[in-house]
Amino acid sequence: MKRTKYPAIEPNRTGFLSVSDQHTLYWEESGNPRGKPVVFLHGGPGAGTEPGHRCFFNPEVYQIILFDQRGCGKSVPHSHLVQNTTWDLVADIEKLREFLGIERWVVFGGSWGSTLALAYAETHPKRVVSLILRGIFLGRPKELRWFYQFGAHHLFPDQFDQFAAPIPPEERGDFIAAYFKRLTSSDPEVRSSAAKAWSGWEDATLRLVFDPAGRLFAEDIRADAIARIECHYFLNRCFFNTENWLLENVAPLCKIPGVIIQGRYDIVCPMESAWELHKAWPEADFQVIPDAGHASSEAGITHALIEATDRFAR
Repeated sequence: MKRTKYPAIEPNRTGFLSVSDQHTLYWEESGNPRGKPVVFLHGGPGAGTEPGHRCFFNPEVYQIILFDQRGCGKSVPHSHLVQNTTWDLVADIEKLREFLGIERWVVFGGSWGSTLALAYAETHPKRVVSLILRGIFLGRPKELRWFYQFGAHHLFPDQFDQFAAPIPPEERGDFIAAYFKRLTSSDPEVRSSAAKAWSGWEDATLRLVFDPAGRLFAEDIRADAIARIECHYFLNRCFFNTENWLLENVAPLCKIPGVIIQGRYDIVCPMESAWELHKAWPEADFQVIPDAGHASSEAGITHALIEATDRFAR
């Protein structure tokens, strides 16, 4: 019998933390205030948190910390790209940990959240009790080429045509650059059209079985944040100095308990990256979900995530 998420809960407390002269982050705590601390790192970058994210954790055991990364969710200013890099976010996680008075915590992240979790754990390994990662994305050019240029379109040609539609043929040699120009346009209609097409492509490919009613980024304000912030990060190769930075700096993880959960048919973040991480970090428990794509809401992935959080709660 597959596990499902814990029942919905409300936060015990919420707040805002100023992390720079331009950015203020929304954060919340739910579950057991004296429980085992866990921080949830959402995807995107730019997707923001939602109430259901609290439900991956046993609220009687965990002190559950969620926060919206720079520019998205309830954090302000909305969709802001200045002072918004991977390393700014890594520093923000540390500022939040110190602000909350937490010594060490479990780090949970999926998709872009797995990227950020790895960057944080490799930079601050002594602050990480364990890692729970899903849908591995290593921020490499080949992963971006696969999804935004040449690869995934073979499986979703109908949806990719909709993604390509706002871009004239002469600019289609670099979709990320072409989209960035439109997502930073001063024309609200150009920006909105580009944001909907960009986020719509991701929505269409998240699950093994496409669910048109299950769109994550249908709201204009959410589509704008995820499209602009993702495009900004991807144009800058996620701000890593080398193509394989996360794999090249994986050594600190060898003493950190971890689990890697990967859908076999993940189109957004193909399994190759998870496999390469597994080979570089063999100490982690590697689980392939045979009947799933990328979304954490797919039954097999949800089951594996709940099993993992329960295991690390013990």
